[in-house]
Amino acid sequence: MTELNLPILDLSRLDQGPDEAARFRDDLRAATHDVGFFYLTGTGVTPELEARLHQAALDFFALPEADKLAIENVTSPHFRGYTRVGGERTQGKVDWREQIDIGPEREAVTDPDAPDFFRLTGPNLWPAAQPELQEVVAEWHDHLSGVARKLLRAWAASLGAEESFFDRDFGEPETLIKIVKYPGKSDPTPQQGVGAHKDSGVLTLLWVEPGKGGLQVQRDGEWVDAPSVPGAFVVNIGELMEYATQGYLTATNHRVISPTAPDYRISVPFFFNPALDARLPIIELPAELAAEAHGVTQDPTNRIHALYGENALKSRLRAHPDVAAIHHPDLVAARAAAS
Repeated sequence: MTELNLPILDLSRLDQGPDEAARFRDDLRAATHDVGFFYLTGTGVTPELEARLHQAALDFFALPEADKLAIENVTSPHFRGYTRVGGERTQGKVDWREQIDIGPEREAVTDPDAPDFFRLTGPNLWPAAQPELQEVVAEWHDHLSGVARKLLRAWAASLGAEESFFDRDFGEPETLIKIVKYPGKSDPTPQQGVGAHKDSGVLTLLWVEPGKGGLQVQRDGEWVDAPSVPGAFVVNIGELMEYATQGYLTATNHRVISPTAPDYRISVPFFFNPALDARLPIIELPAELAAEAHGVTQDPTNRIHALYGENALKSRLRAHPDVAAIHHPDLVAARAAAS
């Protein structure tokens, strides 16, 4: 295997006795303090489940355009459903990908006095021509939620807190699954599959089609490749974990370069975040760790909010200005007036 630019951690080490579990937690803390990214094996996700998800993704993108556009996200005030190629933006620039966004299956919040971020709550849009998609996504969601909770408990212990530190805020997590296809481009210069960004939440588990590259992570001011590794997820932390540790753990810029035609790339990021109205508490770090906590990144163009819902709404409004303009013109106007 080509030398990798990110560490590989095996989650099953947590079940191999207290000494090995302690070493895993040390490695987990070091990886996310140094770069904020790592590969994760030992998750218990079977090759059979991976294959089913992969096939479901291929089948979805092979649907006739009319079937996909029947659930286009411009019809959803909750930013759910299908986004056509070029329909999402990062830092104002078009991302060259198509995708379906799937969140928690809940009723829409109709209380006019509810905080603005509860507009993100609502039902998903599923393709009528592919009923099996919902089943495999539900299985994927349940398994990865368990992996995410196990990681959060390990992080808490590695930072000197009780293992249950994060449990209260993730009782009703705000998850998001994106099934993404990056079509190949024939342009001579690399195209923006996803522009440089940091994730707005806590934790991301990324599955990438075997043999595919394109993901790049910023390390020491340089972009380094993070190709897919068989049987492994790419894991990174988001802005809220940086906030909770006051900069000891690092949310890192990353991007995806679109493949060259006729190649394409399938990936499925799973975002595991606290409830929309949860304010993630700050961990009281041991002195030796607190000395290396350099504070939360201050970017005037990308304020990090302690309340997850505010971070999530900020991200959605920026990424999908067409949905925002159709369903939330009042929020668009308010933000324009405040800028």
